Amino acid sequence: MALANNIVLLLLLFLPALDALSNHTSFPQEAADAFEESLVHQACFNTTSHEACTSRIHAECHRAGLGTGPFSILHGALKGTIDEVVRAIDTTLGLAAFSESLREEMAIHDCVELLGYSVDELGWSLAEMSWIESETSSMNHEENLRAWLSAALGNQDTCLEGFEGTDGRLKHYIKGSLTEVSQLLSNLLMMHKRMRSIIPHVPIKNISDSSQNLELPPWIEIGEELTRADPKTMHVDAVVALDGSGRFRSINEAVNQAPSQSPKRYVIYVKKGEYKENVELKKKKTNIMLVGDGMGQTVITGGRNFMQGWTTFRTATFAVSGQGFVARDITFRNTAGPQNHQAVALRVGSDRSAFFRCSIEGYQDTLYAHSLRQFYRDCNIYGTIDFIFGNGLVVLQHCNIYTRKPLPYQKITITAQGRKDPNQKTGFSIHNSFVHATYPTYLGRPWKPYSRTVFMQSFLSSQVQPAGWLEWAGNFGLNTLWYGEYMNYGPGAALSGRVRWPGYHVIRDASLASFFTVRRFIDGLSWVPATGVTFTADLIR
Repeated sequence: MALANNIVLLLLLFLPALDALSNHTSFPQEAADAFEESLVHQACFNTTSHEACTSRIHAECHRAGLGTGPFSILHGALKGTIDEVVRAIDTTLGLAAFSESLREEMAIHDCVELLGYSVDELGWSLAEMSWIESETSSMNHEENLRAWLSAALGNQDTCLEGFEGTDGRLKHYIKGSLTEVSQLLSNLLMMHKRMRSIIPHVPIKNISDSSQNLELPPWIEIGEELTRADPKTMHVDAVVALDGSGRFRSINEAVNQAPSQSPKRYVIYVKKGEYKENVELKKKKTNIMLVGDGMGQTVITGGRNFMQGWTTFRTATFAVSGQGFVARDITFRNTAGPQNHQAVALRVGSDRSAFFRCSIEGYQDTLYAHSLRQFYRDCNIYGTIDFIFGNGLVVLQHCNIYTRKPLPYQKITITAQGRKDPNQKTGFSIHNSFVHATYPTYLGRPWKPYSRTVFMQSFLSSQVQPAGWLEWAGNFGLNTLWYGEYMNYGPGAALSGRVRWPGYHVIRDASLASFFTVRRFIDGLSWVPATGVTFTADLIR
């Protein structure tokens, strides 16, 4: 088996040449056939039944009339993975009757929803394949595929994390079906990485920050700045007000009445007041924009927490998973306090979502940047332990990060990024921001083995500890994580006492730092301008 795997990897290194074989060049057909079989082998690597997996991919290609070739095999592997996720959903639903506690019941519900996310994200990836195969493909399509496959892989971990605090009985059974799903998704990411060198694409134009240079969605007029318009005079589709002066008195009512799968921006204006409710925007609620009267004026607040029996995923005061969400001038708050452990104020699994002038307030696990591409600008974030966490692809720019008093035995850690696979396009970039640490603070710790976080051109106050970063548990992740600092300043920015882990990097090269900018890290020029949110595409000069 080891020899076969080495052969596969060697063949994959020659993808550009081998791709020419499918274009009827002078290379022998035998070599093309061998390459295609190696790709199938890669798709099924380390699965429970390798033979059944390869047969399924061949059958999918034949059933869809795709023939052979690398794109056809990737298409077949995607379809086969969707089928495996659906089987895992059925298995999980079958275990619901055996739950013996509220937490178990909730964890199973979480798993079904999260696996449904994976089906959606794989479905989007399948549709994106038609663009990638075309002559008009661009790197934007490539970035979409990477973001969606990365998110689909992360959902299984969130599912299993929901069983924390149980006896592990149901988790054991569910984990068995999820292991196969995770392996198939990891294989897809590896296949895609190897194939990128042969996927034709049109280079992205060198465009400026101005939205006038972009082809904007139909709901945005060129030059319109939605994030700066006065909500009292701008066009809104629904108004929420506690005093009855709007159509709705609660945000949930307005969200439930909003159109599903909206092709254009739907604006909900939430007048000032304290809204005591837990709000969730499901995947079908797309292109919603929530506008408040300002931080501390429009406040959405709740107190759900882990100690009450909620899973971390369900503690969120506000949760959004519908694509294209934008929020401005709102406070998202969880009032549970440090003694109640995990208590999320804002959970985000919305692709291409943006938050502008928002305050996100809690203690442990305040901002759950769960998955997909997210951008935060001019926001305030408060917390104690791992208070910016998750496995999203995130840039926080020009934000204020405030620490709060932890419990006596706790150490403050700002980030806990959850990248679990080296091929996932996920991570946190904190750029041109301000860390106002008033208690001893660490920049982050590795929640998962390939955790990736950078602080760039940011102010670090004196309570940022000399080591900078904190271990999770012994040597876990220290060789595989990717943490970096670039041109930070302030009394906590001195690098002489920083950790000496293999995965920690002092970034001195601007070209390397630029990988973590809005332009490159979150493919921001393809979508952030359409949100109307202020942003800087590149490093600050």
